[in-house]
Amino acid sequence: MAEHPPGGTGACPGLHQHAPVLLYRCLELLGPALADRPTVVLDATVGLGGHAVALLDAHPALTLVGLDRDPQALAVAGDRLRAYSRRTHLVHAVYDELPHVLERLGIPRLDGVLFDLGVSSLQLDAVERGFSYARDAALDMRMDPGIGPTAADVLNSYSQADLTRVFREYGEERFAGRIAAAVVAQRGRRPLSTTAQLVEVIYQSVPAATRRRGGHPAKRTFQALRIEVNGELAALRSAVPAALGVLALGGRLVVMSYHSLEDRIVKRALTQLSTSRTPGGLPIELPDHGPQLRALTRGAERAGLAETGANPRSASVRLRAAQRIAPVPPRGPDRDASGRPESTS
Repeated sequence: MAEHPPGGTGACPGLHQHAPVLLYRCLELLGPALADRPTVVLDATVGLGGHAVALLDAHPALTLVGLDRDPQALAVAGDRLRAYSRRTHLVHAVYDELPHVLERLGIPRLDGVLFDLGVSSLQLDAVERGFSYARDAALDMRMDPGIGPTAADVLNSYSQADLTRVFREYGEERFAGRIAAAVVAQRGRRPLSTTAQLVEVIYQSVPAATRRRGGHPAKRTFQALRIEVNGELAALRSAVPAALGVLALGGRLVVMSYHSLEDRIVKRALTQLSTSRTPGGLPIELPDHGPQLRALTRGAERAGLAETGANPRSASVRLRAAQRIAPVPPRGPDRDASGRPESTS
């Protein structure tokens, strides 16, 4: 983990024109916690900096901490946020490292937190990163290209049972077993090294009737591999409670998810802290058992037709938001990262 100085390579022409998803809704939800005073926001997935620029523009007293595991994204964000360099800290880190980042920066509480999850425009559009099934490239899929195994490593080393589990759990793929068996058969002849090879294996594994409907047959398998390579769900399970655990009274959290697995984790974390734990029938709320959060959205919000028409990548977004309405209880051996008493059931 290293703080990334503003600046960049200039190697990503046109990326500054990307459209941040649900930008105005994010500003609307976070705004009341940031108005008219010095505040701190964590952009846990700063990406290309679109939401960060808008927040810094809208709130002149705001300090923004931006995290990203992708050094290339941080370089682009650094260029884009150069005018705000005195009010920004860009840090090379995965979002589950946020407690360590804030401790190092001397920031005890946050007034706002934004998560924009999933794969970024930069990663999808950079062919050589191997995230897209639409164009041939090396099977990489690492959000931080300098760390960990690649998608090719996973495909060529995991057992058939483990590949089936990854495709089924992280891609919700109906034909996970067929695809895993085909991958093992293919690598027995020649190791898989390119996205085109994998697409062909998937195409041959999925029934013709299925290939004709429901989008590209490789979509779910590519999603599953990306999640496995980057440990996305495990990081998210840690990061959301950690963010809630440093959210100031009145502070707000906004999370944008792009598939049901992410959204389920977010929903569970927010629901847990939005619900009283006082046993039914008691006339008063027990100390530290009342709701700590108030939901700001009714369920998960989706992008409207105008936005999805202008920015197709917003079509799958699910936005949830909440506000802290009770102080964070002290952290102890019987409390989780958010300060919530651990379940005894």
